[in-house]
Amino acid sequence: MDLLSIIGVILAFAAVIGGNAIEGGHIGALINVPAALIVFGGTLGAALLQTPMIPLKRAMQQFFWVFLPPRVEMNDGIEKIVNWSVIARKEGLLGLETVAETEPDLFARKGLQLLVDGNEPDSIRGVLEVELFAQEARDIAGSKFYECMGGYAPTIGIIGAVMGLIHVMSNLADPSSLGTGIATAFVATIYGVGIANLILLPIASKIKSMVMTHSQYKELIVEGVISIADGENPRAIEMKLHGYLG
Repeated sequence: MDLLSIIGVILAFAAVIGGNAIEGGHIGALINVPAALIVFGGTLGAALLQTPMIPLKRAMQQFFWVFLPPRVEMNDGIEKIVNWSVIARKEGLLGLETVAETEPDLFARKGLQLLVDGNEPDSIRGVLEVELFAQEARDIAGSKFYECMGGYAPTIGIIGAVMGLIHVMSNLADPSSLGTGIATAFVATIYGVGIANLILLPIASKIKSMVMTHSQYKELIVEGVISIADGENPRAIEMKLHGYLG
């Protein structure tokens, strides 16, 4: 569980709602079903129109990363690679065959299998980097679903506000309802700007950050596997890979 994400959501909404209360506003004034329907429905519809099915599915999977991020431990990866290099130094590359069969990380397993099969370092790098870059592109495409929603939401909020004002202007014969009507119209703007800047854009940025972390871990695996293929000393490999630690 990512506590920072939970704290961030709670703090953001508490600040907005608390500030409204301090100014004398009532939380009921911020609740408006038609405005919510326009903003949330319009934003989602525009994002669905823009996003192909595969990135959309990936985006739905990535949503849970915000609160339950996949674990990525650089130190564990370095330790694993150093152990592989020790085995390869003692038993040869074929000694890694058993390790490859039990390796849970599919990307690392592929690297080990390429090593065991006796591929050249450049060939191994080429195969692994193709998968790395392709997976990174798929993950970034998923995060853009939330980014595009964050871009559309404020504009659709303005559309909702204008629609509300049109309704108000059509009832000018009743001056007593103008104040309430105008206030309700601008709730749509609050919804649009609020969900964009408090929810959607932060989610997109968080997912991109995690994608970069995952890619960096795979780069570490690639560098480690290539170093083993080049026959480098385990100690030298360990010192090299420590450069990935922040």
